Amino acid sequence: MTNAIGPRSRKVRVLATLGPASNDPAMIASLFEAGADAFRINMSHGDQQSKVPVIQAIRAMEQRFGRATTILADLQGPKLRVGRFAEGRVELKTGQTFTFDRSPEPGDDARVELPHREIFAAIEPGARLLLDDGKLVVRV
Repeated sequence: MTNAIGPRSRKVRVLATLGPASNDPAMIASLFEAGADAFRINMSHGDQQSKVPVIQAIRAMEQRFGRATTILADLQGPKLRVGRFAEGRVELKTGQTFTFDRSPEPGDDARVELPHREIFAAIEPGARLLLDDGKLVVRV
């Protein structure tokens, strides 16, 4: 491989996602040699300190090959959680009426706490709420 400063001379860029199986220095270098131009780090797993060695490995790889690369930090949007259920979980049925409220009491098959006042202020009758990363859609 030729060590050259600057981006590779091609119109397409290759983005490699790093994770538990691919975030060690040898794998990062291997991905770079295979054509990766940028590295995506999923910031929703682990804490800030767990990302430092990965970033350091990418920067060391840049020095080794004499070519800069890009690090893309994938920041997850907010995830809102409901309160606890008395039985651990419930199964909702199509057409079932279910209430989200502000009571901290454990929930059941009819209701559960939604401890996010801003949601109640923002939604209107007829609005759709997406739950479980959009796998469940409920109508207000």
